[in-house]
Amino acid sequence: MKGDSAVRDIQSLPDSGHLYAAHVINDLWKETQGEAIIVTDVGQHQMWEAQYYHHNRPRTLITSGGLGTMGFALPAAIGAKFAKPDSEVWVVVGDGGFQMTMSELATIVQEKINIKIAIINNGYLGMVRQWQEFFYDKRYVATPLVAPDFAALANAFGIRGERITKRAEVVPTIRSARESAETVLIDFRVEQEDSVYPMVAAGASLSDMIRRPNNPLVETATEP
Repeated sequence: MKGDSAVRDIQSLPDSGHLYAAHVINDLWKETQGEAIIVTDVGQHQMWEAQYYHHNRPRTLITSGGLGTMGFALPAAIGAKFAKPDSEVWVVVGDGGFQMTMSELATIVQEKINIKIAIINNGYLGMVRQWQEFFYDKRYVATPLVAPDFAALANAFGIRGERITKRAEVVPTIRSARESAETVLIDFRVEQEDSVYPMVAAGASLSDMIRRPNNPLVETATEP
């Protein structure tokens, strides 16, 4: 069973030019060696963080948990940095949740805070979209998102912003952000219809879990 799961794991897929959220989070773990404080928002990225970022110390994952509040990550990360000013703090947030509290970029500039922001941008309210894909024949209602250019938005606040679309760009950008003494925002344009696996439908047993297919469908994020 472990061998079968390893084959299906997204980390085993070759680099075909597609950027997956799991790759971003796994590379972030490797570069920070599991020592950073990670503050997540709510959604698919929250689950990918739990799967692909391996924390070495307790209390280094700050998340609002089940039935959580979207928009939690950015202001919570500001609080974490005030509490642990010498620690490396990363925000891992979806494009939906980030838009709910992105005005806190002004607080970051005003208070001269150094945190790093990784937006896992798939253009959807991803967790709800996944349910609509699996159980409602892809009838995507109220899940496709309109969003600003997050890198340009960061620049407008005087914060360095980067947009990443290729897997080969992930590690160099993370390294560059970590070397900066100021806040950096990275807009990772990941696969739009990637899903969190395994998944158990409401009312189903664990033996009926939905697992990642061996040959996953990939769709490239749409450029604006």
